[in-house]
Amino acid sequence: MTGSVAAPDQVVFVVDFGAQYAQLIARRVREANVYSEIVSSGLTATEIAEKAPAAIILSGGPASVHVDGAPRLDPEIFSLGIPILGICYGAQLIAHQMGGTVGRNERGEYGRTSMDRAGDGGNLLKSCPDRWTVWMSHFDAITELPDGFTSIATSPNAPVAALENHDKRIYGVQHHPEVVHSENGQEVIRHFLHDLAGCEPTWTMASVVEESIAAIKAQVGESGRLICGLSGGVDSAVAAALVHRAVGHRLTCVYVDTGLMRQGESEQIVETFQRSQGIELIHERASDRFFEHLAGVTEPEAKRKVIGEQFIRVFERAKGGITDAEYLVQGTLYPDVIESGTGTAAKIKSHHNVGGLPDDLEFELVEPLRNLFKDEVRAVGTELGLPDEVVWRQPFPGPGLGVRIIGEVTPETVEILQNADAIVREEIIAAGLDREIWQYFAVLADIRSVGVMGDERTYARPIIIRAVTSDDAMTADWARLPYELLEKMSNRIINEVDGVNRVAYDVTSKPPGTIEWE
Repeated sequence: MTGSVAAPDQVVFVVDFGAQYAQLIARRVREANVYSEIVSSGLTATEIAEKAPAAIILSGGPASVHVDGAPRLDPEIFSLGIPILGICYGAQLIAHQMGGTVGRNERGEYGRTSMDRAGDGGNLLKSCPDRWTVWMSHFDAITELPDGFTSIATSPNAPVAALENHDKRIYGVQHHPEVVHSENGQEVIRHFLHDLAGCEPTWTMASVVEESIAAIKAQVGESGRLICGLSGGVDSAVAAALVHRAVGHRLTCVYVDTGLMRQGESEQIVETFQRSQGIELIHERASDRFFEHLAGVTEPEAKRKVIGEQFIRVFERAKGGITDAEYLVQGTLYPDVIESGTGTAAKIKSHHNVGGLPDDLEFELVEPLRNLFKDEVRAVGTELGLPDEVVWRQPFPGPGLGVRIIGEVTPETVEILQNADAIVREEIIAAGLDREIWQYFAVLADIRSVGVMGDERTYARPIIIRAVTSDDAMTADWARLPYELLEKMSNRIINEVDGVNRVAYDVTSKPPGTIEWE
């Protein structure tokens, strides 16, 4: 059983049609101070009616409405009277399922495209200019409107770039207002939510804290004891602070020193958390145990499972005299839940906080951040009064350096990566870029390459530097670091870190890659 942030009475459903768009749309809805959840396209009208969302947004998707097996929506949903906004595939699906025609154009539209308002732009686009630039990603186009709908915008290759039936409160746009490349995009989303759907902008970090504390108290009651695992990252720290606010002395934090932390971080975690929060903290030194169980393990999912299981076993040992501990607090986030597979979304990888736990877990989980994105977690941390050194700590995966070492994890490979990673972090901070870059770290690859150092031939491993910019970790772009900075990091790593003779820079965005390598 899992506890989480209690969802507000008002919620907007973002229907997932199998693309990353749903995650970004959900984030944009929350930026409009309205709570959102991603749901499966398989929900029936009866299920939707029972849940009574304030509005529904149909996301984009990779399929054509004409392809066999393309996702559909229960047609009765269109008759519920709930305000609906379709985006790209979602707009085409509205036209297709409500009696219009979606045809194939000779040319699609991809990337930046100019869009013209038709007439006064109807109710949805009335505040937009006559012409503005939007982000398109489609080949199919709506060629014939369903009965009762009007065209409210056009583009060079889409005769119906937006449509609406105001009486039915159903609207659609062919472009992607959720991406930053679309001008007026957030204004369109905000207008739909606030003005057309009547959503109240009450989703704030203060309300999240209040609702989370109430949900925690409701789950654990007046006497339950809790243990929280401090991983060293902001997620577990904010989760612990929330729970401590709710239950006080009934919470004991356990910091499991897996041996897979960044250089000097174990000492900093213990000192910082005890000083800033005054919470009872048990420091479990268990690196030997983790290295023993990781010996010979190279497959990424297997490593995550091993680390997750041993983490819990150390917890079970650490609780010692706390014989009445029934609950385990974890810093699981909404992106973790989505990436581990939910609804239409494909499973990308199992997360330590979601899929890496053993089946015979002895604790009931308390996950107060389960409905939050990373930037929301930081905002909650600030709201709770956590210091910047905790709130702005670099994101760090639950399995630690174990998933930044490609191949077998050993004390030797961890030491190599710790030393290289420390240089990367030091130089980015010295360059004043630490707040501009979402995440930056080093990866140790499981290959060897020939090099020359001095007059001698070397055959050593490469370090890959990874740095990305992002708003919420759902999508990310590789950071355009200055060449001088890359040169400095490369020179230091090769000169100062034994076992490394080559440095590479990862220029892959998410998607198609993930931020972490494993």
